[in-house]
Amino acid sequence: MKLVLFYHSLLSDWNHGNAHFLRGIVQELKVRGHDVQVYEPENGWSLQNLVGEYGEEKLEELKKYYPGLKTNFYNLETLDLDAVLNEADLVLVHEWNDHELVRRVGVHRTRSKYKLLFHDTHHRAVTEKGSMAAYDLSNYDGVLAFGEVIKNIYLKENWTKKAWTWHEAADDYVFYPRTKTEDAGDLVWIGNWGDEERTAELHEFLINPVKELGLKAKIYGVRYPEHALKSLADAGIEYGGWLPNYKAPEVFANYKVTVHVPRRPYVEALPGIPTIRPFEALSCGIPLISAPWEDAENLFRPGHDFLVVHNGEEMKKHLQSVLHDKKIAQNLASCGLKAINRHHTCAHRISQLEKICEQLGIAPAKIYVDTNEDIFYA
Repeated sequence: MKLVLFYHSLLSDWNHGNAHFLRGIVQELKVRGHDVQVYEPENGWSLQNLVGEYGEEKLEELKKYYPGLKTNFYNLETLDLDAVLNEADLVLVHEWNDHELVRRVGVHRTRSKYKLLFHDTHHRAVTEKGSMAAYDLSNYDGVLAFGEVIKNIYLKENWTKKAWTWHEAADDYVFYPRTKTEDAGDLVWIGNWGDEERTAELHEFLINPVKELGLKAKIYGVRYPEHALKSLADAGIEYGGWLPNYKAPEVFANYKVTVHVPRRPYVEALPGIPTIRPFEALSCGIPLISAPWEDAENLFRPGHDFLVVHNGEEMKKHLQSVLHDKKIAQNLASCGLKAINRHHTCAHRISQLEKICEQLGIAPAKIYVDTNEDIFYA
């Protein structure tokens, strides 16, 4: 197949978690012999922040982890859809795109043969319903939603006639257990502070337990306001700033445990959606302890693949168990990794996408391509 994907950025994961999954599915599609072209807006905010703070050399570093990964930049005013979508079989348009781009691609679809899907990987269907309802999906063939509850919203609101649940997953070519190179500490957390969507939760389930237990910990991420940095310093937690996502496996290897602190919209209104970071942590074989999160879609076995706590005291108790009992830690890491390898890699998601393509009527000869091509990953 020839696939054309419109996303915010393939190159930058600065405060842009969609790049994690996108890189994995693009590479998996290429491994299977498909022609994949990614388009992102020139001067996108994520890439601008990355290059502005860390320089062009980070883009060169990315190539070492994802050789052959390429993107195309476009300007919406000059974008030639006839040229870009020529001979396409499947087009994916991500929800973090301009409303006008979404509309224009939909109009183009009315005079073309390709299949067109909208891809939603955010909580805005609940938190910014007006903005999401303003997307014109009338000419789209359906929606890929990263959770059952999001899929049902699209159908209930009549934003689309067809929708499929398509969870994010771990790119196991890059996210796999690495050899420890140093004993860096007890706990590591990789996550952005965000828009005050989980400030109280970060204090209860991460900052306070680390402080009260006297753990050696480090936190990576961006958009940490002054009050957050002060809280980290007061708890004795080292702040590492932005960490390129492809570096996470190497960092996880040097710590004993990590935690998951879901943003409030996912806990309150979007059960069943873990977001991508737990997938990646489990894929790296590090024990994971999660703040309250309802696995409504039975993706994992809570209590076996990772531990779930309901308050700060439980977090402290389980942190102590994992840090002081190697058997508990090893069992958690093993079960979590097996769960990813059985059900939650990008290869699993591309297999699901291929089945969706069959339902859309794309010829099987285009969907299932024989190839001996191999792609090297660092």
